[in-house]
Amino acid sequence: MNTLNHFDTPQLELLHRGKVRDSYRAPSGERLIVVTDRLSAFDSVLETPVAHKGAVLNGLAAFWFDKTQHIIPNHVISLLDPNVTLAKEAEPIRVEMVVRNYLTGSMLRGYQQGQRTFSGVTVPDGLTKHQQFPEPIVTPTTKEESDREITPENLVSEGWVTAELYEKMRVKALELFNFASQWMAERGIILVDTKYEFGLLDGELILIDEIHTPDSSRFWSAEDYAKNPETAEQMDKEYVRQWLIANKQDGQYPRALTPEVSAEATRRYLDIYERITGAPLPTSDETTGNDVQARLIGNLVRAGIMKGA
Repeated sequence: MNTLNHFDTPQLELLHRGKVRDSYRAPSGERLIVVTDRLSAFDSVLETPVAHKGAVLNGLAAFWFDKTQHIIPNHVISLLDPNVTLAKEAEPIRVEMVVRNYLTGSMLRGYQQGQRTFSGVTVPDGLTKHQQFPEPIVTPTTKEESDREITPENLVSEGWVTAELYEKMRVKALELFNFASQWMAERGIILVDTKYEFGLLDGELILIDEIHTPDSSRFWSAEDYAKNPETAEQMDKEYVRQWLIANKQDGQYPRALTPEVSAEATRRYLDIYERITGAPLPTSDETTGNDVQARLIGNLVRAGIMKGA
């Protein structure tokens, strides 16, 4: 199989199965994160995996974790496979630090309905679709069954974080966003908005989860935006979302993608990887006949994480 839709093994303890990532306990005690090719949209996982998507997400996250070590340490120990990261076990902070630099997405929808304050940040009247803010803003949400907007003050009063810890997270989130924005701008990409997740390791604030991937961020083509801000092309999984919306029937989104849509999604993921990193993602593995699962298991056996069959 040239896609990784599901990975399971009785040799490793499953810690968490998410929409895209599965976490296991490594024999050494660290966390093993397997990034699959599953694609989620509108709070559900589609039946069709997208080839190379997991490797793109894992590779881009590793790229950015490495590039931003001067700003904040992170949980990465090593990449054991294009789809697998070995990570330090941190205590997650149940807050998503969402950084926005443009009026779009859920914030635009709220704004069009008259909302002017978002997670404690007030924006003025008269803004237009996709307009850039004077400077990036931080609009945190809680990490719950259903994430919700929340002010920094309420994060503290509800016991999610201390005021001091929130301020550290806010400062680091903006540093990360500004660093990545400049990097991408030099490559014709606009970092529109993104989210960061942090954890504590021996009392130290570190960056966890993922960073600046097409699943956690919104990207636009700078060339498109310059021509017409309101129709700027999104270089993330918005292509799939729009296809699902266009093919909705009886109030239900399609559960699967057509081969053509899946192939185009793959092309877009590979393109954003190459545009950001400057190198194409290696997609051929002749030793396993391009069988992603066989390659992954082989790499985990060689790393001493799993035993051979």
